[in-house]
Amino acid sequence: MKIGKIPEAVLNRSVLKQIRHRRDEVLVGPAIGEDCSIIDLNGDEVIVMSTDPITGTVQDIGTLAVHITANDIASSGAEVIGVMLSVLLPENTPEAELRNLMRDVDKVCGQLGIEVLGGHTEVTKTVCQPIVTVTGIGKMKKADMIKTSGARPGQEIVMTKWAGLEGTAILAKAKEKELLTRYPADFIKEAQKMLDYISVVPESRVAMKVGATSMHDVTEGGIFGALWEIGAASKVGLEVDLQKIQLRQETVEICEFFDINPYMLISSGCMLIVCDNGNLLSDKLKAEGIPACVIGRITEGNDRVVINGDEKRYLEPPRMDELYKVM
Repeated sequence: MKIGKIPEAVLNRSVLKQIRHRRDEVLVGPAIGEDCSIIDLNGDEVIVMSTDPITGTVQDIGTLAVHITANDIASSGAEVIGVMLSVLLPENTPEAELRNLMRDVDKVCGQLGIEVLGGHTEVTKTVCQPIVTVTGIGKMKKADMIKTSGARPGQEIVMTKWAGLEGTAILAKAKEKELLTRYPADFIKEAQKMLDYISVVPESRVAMKVGATSMHDVTEGGIFGALWEIGAASKVGLEVDLQKIQLRQETVEICEFFDINPYMLISSGCMLIVCDNGNLLSDKLKAEGIPACVIGRITEGNDRVVINGDEKRYLEPPRMDELYKVM
């Protein structure tokens, strides 16, 4: 198998078909497009859990690890309580590197008002770079539960911030020397600072108040992959206007430099939200300082298309993220 997310066909036949549902408390389990598991507490509250590793970069790994998992939980509409960490380090890693990693983890937890609940730390010969896996835990009212599969025909699709957000920041840091051969230092610094926008917790709170029925944090596979996952999870079609998908100029330039597709680049910090009134939600998000716009709508059937003027592109299941072509 190739680097990146397991292809949808393989995921279905070799992972999901091997798993059996055995506990009534589990309200949401493994499925295409679903990043969280939701567990009933025999009351009006549910526990929400999600887990993710950081494997594509070692830059800002502690910061990214916490935000990515917190974003998944926020996408279900839940309040994040805390995280558990599994930290695997290569042999001869300096202690200072571990200390800095944990300092970054605790800084993000402080920003989000959550706790490190525990975990495991180990030095092992089986890894060649630090690997951090975070399991997040959140809670919410059962009546407020949101799934990726909650999109319905006739609803509108809102995106926040910019496609390629996370990938742009990662490349700007990891490939700074190469990029400086074409672009000024100030331009690269602005691209690196896009990491400051990586949390989607604020937009989740706004979307919950407006009545979102589906939210999905745009991660590996980029915005094209996330759109496909919403459609697949909800068993619906969708129609999106490519010209309405927001991109920062830094992303356009850096993707052109490395000859990669910004719409298929890892984009944590960008969220897709499905609701009945996209313009209302977009206005509410902008009022909170969060860039947002309506980019399309949910349709009947299974066609998931992106329209660019007279051209029409049919979306496919997510493949290897563009980041790995460079990293």
